[in-house]
Amino acid sequence: MCQKTLNIVFVFLACVVAAAANADDTNAVARGYRLLTETPLLPSDFHQRVVDDVWQSWPEPLRSKAEKATPEQRRKMTFSRYGLTTRPGDDSGKPLQYVVGDDGQWTMNCFSCHGGSVYGKPTPGAPNNRFALQTMTEEVRRTKFRIGEPMSRMDLGSLFIPLGTTHGTTNAVVFGMGLMHQRDEQLNVVNRPPVPLMHHDMDAPPWWHFYKRPYIYIDGFAQKGHRGLMQFMLVPENGPEFFREHEEDFRDVYAYMSSLRPPKYDGAIDDELVSVGKGVFDRNCAECHGTYGDDSEYPNRRIPLDEIGTDPVRAEALTEAGRAKYARSWFAHAGEDDPQQTIVELDGYVAPPLDGVWASAPYFHNGSVPTLWHVLHPSERPTVWRPVSEAMDEQRLGLTIELAEKMPVTEPDVAIRRSYFDTRRFGKSNSGHTYPDELSEAEKAAVLEYLKTL
Repeated sequence: MCQKTLNIVFVFLACVVAAAANADDTNAVARGYRLLTETPLLPSDFHQRVVDDVWQSWPEPLRSKAEKATPEQRRKMTFSRYGLTTRPGDDSGKPLQYVVGDDGQWTMNCFSCHGGSVYGKPTPGAPNNRFALQTMTEEVRRTKFRIGEPMSRMDLGSLFIPLGTTHGTTNAVVFGMGLMHQRDEQLNVVNRPPVPLMHHDMDAPPWWHFYKRPYIYIDGFAQKGHRGLMQFMLVPENGPEFFREHEEDFRDVYAYMSSLRPPKYDGAIDDELVSVGKGVFDRNCAECHGTYGDDSEYPNRRIPLDEIGTDPVRAEALTEAGRAKYARSWFAHAGEDDPQQTIVELDGYVAPPLDGVWASAPYFHNGSVPTLWHVLHPSERPTVWRPVSEAMDEQRLGLTIELAEKMPVTEPDVAIRRSYFDTRRFGKSNSGHTYPDELSEAEKAAVLEYLKTL
């Protein structure tokens, strides 16, 4: 066979191998999504009959409105009240945030926090900035008590551990700390007395940052890997063998998360202003947040607390001892020769990538800043605010909000009370990240325009 023919054969074989690899990657991504949406990995939270009846636990006048509505209208009201969305491209009507089995059982999945709405459009991987877990759990519990349904771990646990004081935020870090306290390093369940926990709310990060980040969490202490993604399954019902059995499944989840990219901004963009803003951004912001475009680079830089000045509660809540235990655990080290790197001693937060930043309001790790305009204007950040619609504030690039002097404590609907964000409360400060004060108003406007393109 001549050399030319051999070259053609080699090129053909290389194409076949590459196509097979791409097909396998595509299949892994699809399997990862199906696992999250179709496989219950936790005990069930409630049954469809609870969902159908929960409106009777709502306050007036909402309850009377629901009583007069059709079942389909009530379903939409239920989804809206609790921050649930349908699944994109799926006509089943099932929520993105829960696995709904053929037996009618609803089981929470990762999309509860990481699958929300981008200004009204359901988007897997987007932070769920409307999720009302505490409110939903309270009203589900009352419904179960009324119709004689058994209580779940969430119904009982929420009596002792708050699930989130503001809609769209979650106490998830503390859930993990409490559950891991009841395990040894090999994930065997152990009986230990409870320890004090520093409850605080967090804003879920967008999953489309996952492909860029070598470490996870706002402090970046844990090297990313498929086993670390399994921590949410640490309920007592799941023994250590459960995690080993599902390890390969979470390689697919890892592939799915790595495949996600942010949505593109589809509004008007001033190209000349974008060009100016890019220059301002590259000179003033890229050192921490990275560069974007064909030669993009993400530095994964951790900023000390005394420099960044944002709310310190998250950094203080997860202790050095807790990070050290994670480093010894199966999540970080499963006996392989090259265990993951875990940073035990640290003091600060990692500046995140800004891909799709326009689509991931509110801002800061605790969700305390409603728009990018407010990020760029530290002295103008509102003290108490609440979203008033799912529409984007096109001028300020973020949530459309109204301001208030204080949370209305006499409001009878707890869902309305929890829609208010009070930055004076513990763990909810909107201070810090004052670097934009060095920019002129014209420079800030240009940067805001540039951020639409990321």
